[in-house]
Amino acid sequence: MKRCIVGIRQLEGSPPKGSETPSIWFPSLASLAAVLSDDNRRLLRLIHNKQPKSLTELAELSGRKVPNLSRTLRMMSDYGLVSLQRNVRDVQPTALATEFLIVLD
Repeated sequence: MKRCIVGIRQLEGSPPKGSETPSIWFPSLASLAAVLSDDNRRLLRLIHNKQPKSLTELAELSGRKVPNLSRTLRMMSDYGLVSLQRNVRDVQPTALATEFLIVLD
């Protein structure tokens, strides 16, 4: 499992320095909470553990609908938390991070 350091981007001030420098920045605590909700962290662990070959397979494993998963995974992909590999007819998700350290300044 990959550990990911995330932070909240402040409008003024410099980012934290050292080994705890975030690799993913969120514009607000609300956006961080939405992206890293309990459900979404569970989804990342499910993807990591089961390695589904398609969104349809992930929908069956998670009990969520494909359109819902698609929206959620695109958002997570924008933050670099998930890779979405397009195959001939399917999209295969891969979790890029499953553990998070949140740095607040």
